[in-house]
Amino acid sequence: MTDSYCIYNGHLISLYEPAISFTNRAFRYGDSLFESMLFSNGKIMFITDHVKRLKLSMTTLRMNVPADFNSANIEQLILQLIEHNNIKNDARIRLTVFRNEGGFYTPETNDISFLIEVKQLDTVGYNLNKKGLWVDIYAEIKKQITKISNLKTGSALLYVMAGLTKTSLRLDDCLLVNENGHIIESVNSNVFVIKNGTLYTSPITDGCIDGVMRKQILAIAAQNKILAFEQSLTVHTLTDGDEVFLTNAICGIQWVGQFKNKFYTNQRTVFFVEKLNELLQQK
Repeated sequence: MTDSYCIYNGHLISLYEPAISFTNRAFRYGDSLFESMLFSNGKIMFITDHVKRLKLSMTTLRMNVPADFNSANIEQLILQLIEHNNIKNDARIRLTVFRNEGGFYTPETNDISFLIEVKQLDTVGYNLNKKGLWVDIYAEIKKQITKISNLKTGSALLYVMAGLTKTSLRLDDCLLVNENGHIIESVNSNVFVIKNGTLYTSPITDGCIDGVMRKQILAIAAQNKILAFEQSLTVHTLTDGDEVFLTNAICGIQWVGQFKNKFYTNQRTVFFVEKLNELLQQK
């Protein structure tokens, strides 16, 4: 077995080295945050946005943010890890931050540790799926709107349960709803609807994850004078739409082919994928 490496608190260690104890708060209480980032064309896409979101989330959870925890230092560590693991193509990066051990529900410290992992991908760049996704709603557990609803935390049982439902119903993805019954996101993506050339997506106040790729899509729309509205999404919004697509940092964009008895095209969605790949080629 070829050894692979990760970075724990700035130090390069083997993935198989037992560096984290069973008393780790991420393991015991989900007291953690994470970012998934794409390495492509020799660079880490949108790393500044990812680290900014992570630091804001750490502040929300009252974690201490080290002075040297910034995008420049994190980028250097990631690139070191990619080189050490001899990754030649695109890769998925996961940066996890967790509060240091001590205490039960109430922490004894707000100091943090961090872990960086990388895994090579089979794909290159942002590729639109050839076959549209088949999606439906997961409403068994509704997401509550709180001050931590928008954060990417290790407390992810809602997404786990939605993922299990997706598998059992043989869907490609499930759409989650908030306490008001509004559609807010999928198992791992933000949701966009296109109607008559206008873009619609859930507002952050509805409880969706504050996605980095969501931010890029809204920026592309603004730069290309495409009307975009952040407003609550309902079943009617989706069934009345011309196109629906999902966004996350790794896949970029995936288009939805069917929601309930509604079928979609992807002509406008292709435009956004092209614009994302233009960003990928920029130095």
